Amino acid sequence: MWTKELKSRGMGGAGGGGEEGDYYPPTPRKEWSAGLVKLVTVAVIFMAGVVIGLSASANVSRYYYSSHTELFFPATTYGACDRADCAPTFKSFVHPPHLAHSMSDPELFWRASLLPAADDFPFQRVPKVAFLFMTRGPLPFTPLWDRFFRGHQGLFSVYVHTLPDYKLNVSKSSAFYARQIPSEEVSWGSITLVDAEKRLLANALLDFSNERFVLLSESCIPVFNFPTVYEYLINSAHSFVESYNIDTPQCAGRYNRRMAPHILPSQWRKGSEWFELNRELAVQIVADNKYYSIFRKHCRPSCYPDEHYIPTYLHLFHGSLNANRTVTWVDWSRGGPHPARYGAANITEEFIQAIRNNGTSCTYNSKPTSLCYLFARKFAPSALGPLMNLTSTVLDF
Repeated sequence: MWTKELKSRGMGGAGGGGEEGDYYPPTPRKEWSAGLVKLVTVAVIFMAGVVIGLSASANVSRYYYSSHTELFFPATTYGACDRADCAPTFKSFVHPPHLAHSMSDPELFWRASLLPAADDFPFQRVPKVAFLFMTRGPLPFTPLWDRFFRGHQGLFSVYVHTLPDYKLNVSKSSAFYARQIPSEEVSWGSITLVDAEKRLLANALLDFSNERFVLLSESCIPVFNFPTVYEYLINSAHSFVESYNIDTPQCAGRYNRRMAPHILPSQWRKGSEWFELNRELAVQIVADNKYYSIFRKHCRPSCYPDEHYIPTYLHLFHGSLNANRTVTWVDWSRGGPHPARYGAANITEEFIQAIRNNGTSCTYNSKPTSLCYLFARKFAPSALGPLMNLTSTVLDF
């Protein structure tokens, strides 16, 4: 009875909170066991958190290094490395040794439009002229251009946009060797021509020493030697993009009223596709998506965005930096949708001199000059032989 009474009082006390509550205090062994269980539980939770954190960190690292690092330093562009501690050198960053990469156009344009905040370069920068060749296939005048470039390494860069599956066949000593950029299909008169232009500019912008950018085709030739061309472009205060607006079906008639209010009829411009740009304007064109999208949507069909997009964009925002003329001569005197084409029978010293001094007057750094054209088109492959014979005389290279 006494034992039962004690048990009864103890149970009652536990529920009522009286003195009996201290009668059967937990034994030290039970306290230690409960604490151990809590400690083990906390440790398990902590270790699980560590494992989850490490796993997440590894996934983030894999994503960062496989995605972001490839975007900033494509292995094919900056050179592959099989060491764990390998990193691109500063030299390879400012002068990518290879042109191959796996970047999409949006990634490439974003990467190429990055600008350093510092005014000074932490290396000895010698400005270069980037020669951007757009062609569907062969470049018949590579021997002429190679002779033009000879002896001037370090002052120029070459970039070639072809059909995606075309392989340019030149010797390793050629300035065109391994200079093809990742390309896409191009259709005449469509926005894909602008895509190719921006692709060429963007790839050339990856080299921080490229200061001037001139667009050329497979039918273009130089009509002066390299020193003359280099000094003319590098020392120019303006870029050379033809930009005008006249009331004809081929110019004002191509304007689409749906481009308003971003582009008004009075702001619409036309010009030759064959431009020359300084680095500042090249970056702006590569970075632009707003006005490019307007042209992609509304400049079709029979609008020819390659003749309107850059002239209009520069007129809208950078007109004071543009000379409003081209440095590539072409003969439209015969009429029709395409310019005159010149073959072997046309090539003489007098013909080259006539291109150089054709009576055109222009300005250079705001001063009048008769030296207006550095390049010429449109030449047939048969013109190569006679032109090569003139390199040591009138062409002077």
